[in-house]
Amino acid sequence: LDVTVQAQILQLLRELRDELNMSLLFITHNLSIVKKLADAVAVMQNGRCVEQNRASALLSAPQHPYTQRLLDSEPAGDPVPLNADSAPLLRVERLSVSFPIRKGILRRVVDHNHVLKDMSFALRPGESLGLVGESGSGKSTTGLALLRLIASQGSIVFDGMPLQNLNRRMMLPVRPRMQVVFQDPNSSLNPRLSVLQIIEEGLRVHQPTMTAQQREIDVMRVMAEVGLDPETRHRYPAEFSGGQRQRIAIARALILKPELIVLDEPTSSLDRTVQAQILALLKGLQEKHRLAYIFISHDLQVVRALCHQVVVLRQGEVVEQGECQRVFTAPTQDYTRQLLSAD
Repeated sequence: LDVTVQAQILQLLRELRDELNMSLLFITHNLSIVKKLADAVAVMQNGRCVEQNRASALLSAPQHPYTQRLLDSEPAGDPVPLNADSAPLLRVERLSVSFPIRKGILRRVVDHNHVLKDMSFALRPGESLGLVGESGSGKSTTGLALLRLIASQGSIVFDGMPLQNLNRRMMLPVRPRMQVVFQDPNSSLNPRLSVLQIIEEGLRVHQPTMTAQQREIDVMRVMAEVGLDPETRHRYPAEFSGGQRQRIAIARALILKPELIVLDEPTSSLDRTVQAQILALLKGLQEKHRLAYIFISHDLQVVRALCHQVVVLRQGEVVEQGECQRVFTAPTQDYTRQLLSAD
């Protein structure tokens, strides 16, 4: 859930609890929810309760090392250092997306549903842009439009190339330079393919002259780079944890040596400790390869820790945008303040 809907659901649970005088057993990996809702907390590790106490006492003075690690895993820190003199890698002007509304037997177009309206920004190498907003605000649509996976209006210029003028065949050489990591690795990884086959898939498409041995060497290299044991390359996704599967998805994008990666809520399905590890990995890769990120998320703490810029969307319209630290510390729009207060 996005932060505003989450706040509404938590308020509803509190009201029902008080009205019906009932108890709640709330299972979550989100510690910020625990702080807002729970009276008492039990911390589980490997099937055992390692610590239990009143919420205020446990969260302010944890005793067990695992509890301390959980609390220390809350997103924090600053984005990677940025070279301010770099020319923009991606320049977007008045990007809009609309879908036709068809009615009648002949399915004639009677209107359009405008899901994204007039977004503009510039993104430099090594820079991260966060897209935040409620569900349905146009965040994922923006990512799909930037990757030219859906039709759009406006201007998208990548490394000096106007992408709007390129057809499918002309886009093919650009595809390796613009990659994507999706939210749910369980859905984005083919369970019938081994990790080797999943990660090398892009090489088969974009570098067809590579031998199987060359591809395997590249797969082993990138697996090690994202913190996976190359010896596990013949295993299948089901044999890995959620965090490891997301590392596989990152490796699949990284193997093509992209300059821009669209990250569509890549940490939302992970617990805080694994989330912190993935964020550290993304920062390390960004600093090493000067990767530009489009980071789509409803977790404002994560966006603050990773992104240099942020765009706040509401119902397809840009409500506020600017330098991330400024927007989060001194927002100028009521909707932005509403999002921050709900987080």
